[in-house]
Amino acid sequence: MPSIEQYLPGTKHLLMGNDAIARGALEAGAHFAAGYPGTPSSEIIQTLSQAAKALNLHVEWSTNEKAAVEGAAAAAFAGLRSLAAMKNAGLSVALDFLTHLSYTGLGDRGGAMVTAVCDDPNAHSSGDETDSRWLGKFASAPVLEPSSVQEAKDMVKWAFELSKEFHCFVFLRGYTRLCHASSTIEMDDLPRSSGEAKSDTSKTISPYLAWPKHAAVLENLEKIRGRFEASTFNQYEGPEKPDLIIVCGGSGVPCSTEAVDILGLQDRVGILRLGTLWPFPVKLVKECLAKSAQILVVEEVDPFLEIHVKETIADAHMESRKVYGKGSGHIPGYGEITPDRVLSALGKIFDVDHEARNAGYEKMLAEASDRFLINRGLTWCPGCPHRASFWALERAIKADGRDAYVTGDIGCSTLDVLPGGKEQINLLHAMGSSTGLATGFGQLAPFDYQQPVIAVCGDSTFFHAAIPALINAVYNDSSMIQIILDNSATAMTGFQSHPGTGFNAVGDPAKRIDIEKLCRSLGCEVMVSDPFDIRGTVKAIRSLLKMEEGVRILILRRACEIVRMKEEKMRPYGIRVEEEKCKGEECGICSSEFRCPALFQDVETGNTIIREDMCSGCGVCADICPFNAIEREEIA
Repeated sequence: MPSIEQYLPGTKHLLMGNDAIARGALEAGAHFAAGYPGTPSSEIIQTLSQAAKALNLHVEWSTNEKAAVEGAAAAAFAGLRSLAAMKNAGLSVALDFLTHLSYTGLGDRGGAMVTAVCDDPNAHSSGDETDSRWLGKFASAPVLEPSSVQEAKDMVKWAFELSKEFHCFVFLRGYTRLCHASSTIEMDDLPRSSGEAKSDTSKTISPYLAWPKHAAVLENLEKIRGRFEASTFNQYEGPEKPDLIIVCGGSGVPCSTEAVDILGLQDRVGILRLGTLWPFPVKLVKECLAKSAQILVVEEVDPFLEIHVKETIADAHMESRKVYGKGSGHIPGYGEITPDRVLSALGKIFDVDHEARNAGYEKMLAEASDRFLINRGLTWCPGCPHRASFWALERAIKADGRDAYVTGDIGCSTLDVLPGGKEQINLLHAMGSSTGLATGFGQLAPFDYQQPVIAVCGDSTFFHAAIPALINAVYNDSSMIQIILDNSATAMTGFQSHPGTGFNAVGDPAKRIDIEKLCRSLGCEVMVSDPFDIRGTVKAIRSLLKMEEGVRILILRRACEIVRMKEEKMRPYGIRVEEEKCKGEECGICSSEFRCPALFQDVETGNTIIREDMCSGCGVCADICPFNAIEREEIA
C-alpha cells in the first residue's frame, strides 16, 4: 500500500479517518508532528511517520501528551506548522500547557498549530468517554468537529489557516466512528516543505500578567466567531419552514440524515450541521432556529451543542421553542450516536412507530450468535510475559500471607482485571496512577495500615507518567513495591516506539533509556527478573515484601511475544502433553488457572490439548504443571 504522501492531487482513495487527518496536515504544509499512542488516535502519527523522510517532516512519539504539545508549540513559535495528536484521556495531561498557550498565542512568526484530540464515545478502548469539547472551550481554543472522512481532511487544512491568521492553536475533535471509519476521498496538492525556523530573541512570550491577555483572548475569540458564522462547515439543509430542525455535529450528522431518510421526513425536518463548535456561531444558529418551533439536538456524548442552543434561545427571547435532546431524554446522555437513537427520538416527537429491527430479527441474530460464535473474553496473547508475571505475583502474595494490595495501570497489564487475567489488581485508574496510589497507601502505617502495597505498570506507562510519582515516593519515604513490566513495546496500541525501545517514530535508531539505571539512580533497592523464570520471580517478589520499608523496585524484563516472533520468526520450544500424566479436569491448572488461550481441555478425555496454531512455544505451562505432564523441547 502506498504511503500517504504518494497519492496524487485529484485522485480518490479509500482512507481511514485518522489517515485523512494526517493527509490534511500534509496538504496544509505541516513541518512537525508529535503525539502519544492512544486508541482511537494512534494512526495519525503512525501515518505521518511513514511520510516523514520523503517530505522532510519531523515526526515523533513523545514521552507523553504534554511533551507532544510543547514540542509542537515550539515549532509554531519558530514559524512552522505543527500538529499534536492524542486520545481524550491524553488531553488532561496536556491541558496545563494548552491553557497557558491560549493566553500567549503562537507569536508573530507566522506559525500554526492544530491539536487533534480523538474521543472514544462508548469507551471502546478507554476508561471513560470524556467529551473533550468542554476542555477545548475551557482552554479558550477554537473547536472544530468534522462529520465525515472527507471533511476531516479538509477541516485540518482550514484549521491551519485559521491558526496562522489568529495566532492561536486550533482544537480538532475526532471520535471513534470518524477515526476508524473509511471512505473514498479526493486528494489535493501537497506543497513543498518551506519555511525557515527561527526564534525571535527580542521578545519574551509569557502568559503573565494574565488579566490583560485574557481580555485579548476573548477579543480574538469574537473575531473567530465572526469567521465561523460564514464557514462552509456549517450548513442548513431542508425545507424553509420545517416542523422540526435537527441541530447536529460530528457523527450526529450522518446518523440524523439517515434517520430522516428512513422515515421519509425530508419535507418536514431540516438539518443544521455544525462543524465549528466554539466559539458558538450564535447568529447563524439563531437564524435557523427561527424557522421552526421544535428543535432536536443530536451529538456525542455530552449536551455541548444543546446547552449552547438553549443559551441562544434564551438570549434571543425565543422561549416558545421546544428543545429535545439529552435534557428531555430523547437522546441518551451516554454512548455513541446511532441512526436507531435518532429514529427513536423522531418517532417520539412525530408519534411515528418504527422498529429499526423487529423482535424476530433480534431472536434470529441471538440464536445464530450462540451457534456460530465462540464467546472469547479479552485476555493476553499466548506467550505474553504478563501472564507469567501475574501468575508469579499471585503466588508470592499468597505465600506472604499479609493480603498485599495491588494498584494497576493502563496498558496490556490492564487485562489482569478481566476474567482472563489473574485478577490480582485491586485498584486501577489512569496512566501512572499505580505508582501515585501506591505511594499514598505506603504512607498509612501511622494509621495502622499493615498491608504491603504493590504498584504494577508497563514500560511505556512508566516513561509516560509513573516517573514523577516514583520520585515522590522516594522523596517522601513511602513504603511500597514498584513492579515494572518491561516488554520493550507500547504493545496495546500497536507497538509504537517509546524511550526504552531504542528506535524512534520513523524507525531510526534512538538513544535507549535504561529503566534499570534510571531506577538505581534514585537510590532504592532494584531487582531484575525474567517473568518466565517463575520460581525466580516469586522469590524476588517475596524478598522485596520482606524488606517492608522504603521504595523497592522489581523490573520484570521479557520482550512482548509478538515482537519476539516478528524478530525470530520461530518458536523457542516445541510443547507436548503426556496424556498418561495429565490429570485433566481434576487439575485444570494450565487451562483454568493459567488461562493461556492455546491450552484447551479435550471434551472427550478431559485432558489438556495444545492448539499448535496458537501456541507460541514459550514453555511456561511446563513450569507451572504440578504433575510434569507438559514437556518442552528446544527447537534447533
